Amino acid sequence: MRLNLKNPIIFFDLETTGINTAADRIVEISYLKVDLNGNETCRTILVNPEMPIPANATSIHGITDADVKDAPTFNEVAKTLARDFEGCDLAGYNSVRFDIPLLAEEFLRAEVDIDLKKKKFVDVQIIFMKMEPRTLAAAYKFFVGKELEEAHSASADTRATYEVLQAQLDRYPQLENDIGKLADFSSHTRNADFAGRIVYNENDEEIFNFGKYKGKLVREILEKDPGYYGWMMNGDFPLYTKKVLTSIKLRSIKQ
Repeated sequence: MRLNLKNPIIFFDLETTGINTAADRIVEISYLKVDLNGNETCRTILVNPEMPIPANATSIHGITDADVKDAPTFNEVAKTLARDFEGCDLAGYNSVRFDIPLLAEEFLRAEVDIDLKKKKFVDVQIIFMKMEPRTLAAAYKFFVGKELEEAHSASADTRATYEVLQAQLDRYPQLENDIGKLADFSSHTRNADFAGRIVYNENDEEIFNFGKYKGKLVREILEKDPGYYGWMMNGDFPLYTKKVLTSIKLRSIKQ
């Protein structure tokens, strides 16, 4: 089924040095841009992460230090990526929990101003897990009827994700062909940040989603326990989480 788009949509996949969204780096990004007429544009970029690629990461995606030694850094490609992503919604496989938070961190480190929170995110994995809990390769076999060749290649995974979403819309009539509705359906929580450390409650107020203050209003905790802000800002939290926390603190001061 052809996607019903209000904005162009970019299906993307990252290969990285690891799974820590705050500390690890991108080594490859592949994205498939679909415009309102269904025209497709593909691009894959190797990225020098400016750190060694661990052997366990290379064993998954096959990218070595030698492969990226002459590749551009993320800082060098960030502005181009931001331009390509401008005005587009985003989709991926496990993107809400991993790819989007890590991409947001990379943009912040590169000091490129792109407001990802304004975009709609469709996570094909979450739709799949709610409908048929399995892996991307199994999803591809189940929905598309073919074996996924070169699994864990960013390019292959990106195209497979696009084809799976189209097939999901064909298979499940209860899924509405609307990116906004699909984004809502494929989300676990309503995150204020990308890592899910701060989420919205039923009143659209930010609350902590971890630790001793889980479920408590962020603005109230920052007032009652001001040292908690310093602890988080000095802790191993993603930059975007710290940005959201600071925004809430500044908003509270102005009130």
